[in-house]
Amino acid sequence: MAKTQSDLDRALNGDTRALARLLSAVEDESPRVREVIKDLLPRTGHARIIGLTGAPGVGKSTLTAALVGAFRAAGPRVAVLAVDPTSPFTGGALLGDRIRMQEHATDEAVFIRSMASRGHLGGLAAATPQAIRVLDAAGFELIIIETVGVGQAEVAIASLADSVVVLLAPGMGDAVQAAKAGILEVADLFIVNKADKPDAQQVVRDLRGMLALGTTEPGGWKPPIITTTATTGEGLPEVVTRLDAHWDWLAESGELKRRRHARAREEITALAFAALRNRVTRGGVDELAARVADGTLDPFQAAEDILDG
Repeated sequence: MAKTQSDLDRALNGDTRALARLLSAVEDESPRVREVIKDLLPRTGHARIIGLTGAPGVGKSTLTAALVGAFRAAGPRVAVLAVDPTSPFTGGALLGDRIRMQEHATDEAVFIRSMASRGHLGGLAAATPQAIRVLDAAGFELIIIETVGVGQAEVAIASLADSVVVLLAPGMGDAVQAAKAGILEVADLFIVNKADKPDAQQVVRDLRGMLALGTTEPGGWKPPIITTTATTGEGLPEVVTRLDAHWDWLAESGELKRRRHARAREEITALAFAALRNRVTRGGVDELAARVADGTLDPFQAAEDILDG
């Protein structure tokens, strides 16, 4: 515990190596992290969190690197949590995103961390909420979460970010696929990247057509559609402007408070289910399973016995 506490003190004073060790402890689910999170809670709640998601190959990492540069020009300290696929050999992240963001390696106000998804669904790692808290407490004013390339129904980023950016690109499927993925409901901003390629405007038209089928409540936020070419920086100023406008709307409308309340509820529920799962594993479930299998106990009663136990 003393080692982790020492890393916490150093991380809060700007030591990036200590911060990296603390995030490793969070990712490895060290039992000591619980006390650390409790200690740093008073220093959290100030960071602005932007989630970036989309299918593999749309340019998420390139756009993330470009966004870091654009936001840094305005002054805030920026952290990136890049959730990478898990290596089948080491269980760690494949680090593809960090390779693409080397241009920011010498900027002391930028911290980039790859996290392995480790089979966790929704394009995120299970430790992402606690990692966000650590970075928030360490004084990063802006945290960008880049998800693993997601498929249909993988929209977990919506429960973690204040602003959700969904990336699409020509040749990656039409807007019907986007609707099936559920992103029309969770996106606060649509970016059609690789706008220099053919059919980019067709993707924009498809998105506009799909959005027109929905309804926006009076005073609600209507997600804008922006075209970018991340490799050249085209469209980046408008992305930053629209994200700033969304941040202002969140604060003025009360939506920011509602989203963060929902985020806390989701996190508590997930932790409770994880604790219950561990309890089931340890709680003599094999004996109950044997009785259910031989017909001497019904499964509903068995489940209640575990919960009561």
